[in-house]
Amino acid sequence: MGKDGLGGGDGPEVPLLKNTHFHGNCPGCRLDRRKETRRGVPYTEFTCMWLVIVCSTLPIQSLFPFLYFMIRDLDIAKQVEDIGFYAGFIGASYMIGRALTSTVWGIVADKHGRKPVFVVTLIAVIILNTLFGLSSSYWMALTTRCLLGLFSGMLGPIKAYATEVCQKEYSHLSLSLVSSSRAIGLIVGPAIGGYLAQPADKYPSIFSQQSIFGRFPYFLPCLSISLLAIVALISCIWLPETLHKHNQPVDSNNSIEAVEEFVSEPNAEESGRGYWSLFTNWPLMSCITVYCIFSLQDVAYAEVFSLWAVSDRKYGGLSFTSTDVGSVLALSGFCLLIYQILIYPSVAKAVEPVTLVRATAILSLPLLSSYPFMTALSGFNLQLVVNCSSSLKNVFQVSTITVCNILMNDSVNQDLRASANGLSVTLMSIFKAIAPAVAGIIFSWAQRRQTASFLPGDHLVFFMLNAATIVALMCTFGPHFAGNIKKH
Repeated sequence: MGKDGLGGGDGPEVPLLKNTHFHGNCPGCRLDRRKETRRGVPYTEFTCMWLVIVCSTLPIQSLFPFLYFMIRDLDIAKQVEDIGFYAGFIGASYMIGRALTSTVWGIVADKHGRKPVFVVTLIAVIILNTLFGLSSSYWMALTTRCLLGLFSGMLGPIKAYATEVCQKEYSHLSLSLVSSSRAIGLIVGPAIGGYLAQPADKYPSIFSQQSIFGRFPYFLPCLSISLLAIVALISCIWLPETLHKHNQPVDSNNSIEAVEEFVSEPNAEESGRGYWSLFTNWPLMSCITVYCIFSLQDVAYAEVFSLWAVSDRKYGGLSFTSTDVGSVLALSGFCLLIYQILIYPSVAKAVEPVTLVRATAILSLPLLSSYPFMTALSGFNLQLVVNCSSSLKNVFQVSTITVCNILMNDSVNQDLRASANGLSVTLMSIFKAIAPAVAGIIFSWAQRRQTASFLPGDHLVFFMLNAATIVALMCTFGPHFAGNIKKH
């Protein structure tokens, strides 16, 4: 033995701890070995992950452009003013289902792997989203949306997966990809719904009234999304599993530096205390609180915007068709993609995370206040203002959500990361379930008070959206959230 018992000077040098915890049958270990030998951005994994996230997100808000007309055609509302009330519960049903099971899916992903949860979610989209398009009654539509939410467990695990599938230096890029792809799915989904709903009326030369698309006017957008989900399901073949399936402690790099980093990690004690330790992780919970309130405001805005745009001008709306709404949302999605690729990386490097969240919240206030005044415009000016406003609103929102996702994942270790994200999705889904129901009720009430002296008509609706923004902005001044002031 050589000096200090570390080996002779003439023998081969043995790297300390390098690959000592490698298990050939463990998918997480295989991925770690692969990451050691392959440097650079994992474009294949990122592309497949992007496709999976987009396709799983498309159904969430794809119904909003045609929901007003769907409720009308299902003959559940006795008066036109009641359509918003019933539409709110359809919008909320998905989030109620997701809130009930998101934590469970996070725990499943931490025990059995990320990929099985992805596969279940995509299969649910293929089957249940198609059935929603074939709904012949209000209660069938409500039930299929709720079931779709119950089986949509991907959102929490995919955030954990994003930080595990690549080298640490690319984890923020990966999380940014998750936020942007979800945002694109939440915008392109409604665009698909707007363009493809009621095809027999819009494209009579292609679709007849006697065809299945004429008898079920909202089936085509749902079917199109389900077909895309089949492609995403096939792409899961190229996504490696990242979960370590053995009991020995592992690290992301199998090196001395990684072990030292794990030991010095301020959240390392959480691993031993398990899931319930997340509730005493105050940096995590403060980020989740801000994330939930901004999410509530976002989904309320998404429903209100579509209902407001298609409602008649005598009720304070814009008298848009579902195609018009789809065009606005498609352009917003394109602008968001350009922003995420070309602008956001520079902004993220130059601006501290908390400052970015506060700035976008403050800028949102005058933007939302301007919406009720757009009814005074028409023609090209109206289209220009609505498109610019919608694009800005979505840019502000995706910036905020991206920062929240980064801070939440930085607050926990890998073995609790999917559970932490599952917890955040559960709480966020509760807020998002409340949002469309409350927004629909407020919108329906606003339709009846067009001549009120204080906040008449839709001024009330956008005032309430601003109120939620102010509450979220105030929460960013909490000590634990404000403590996460490191550049990303």
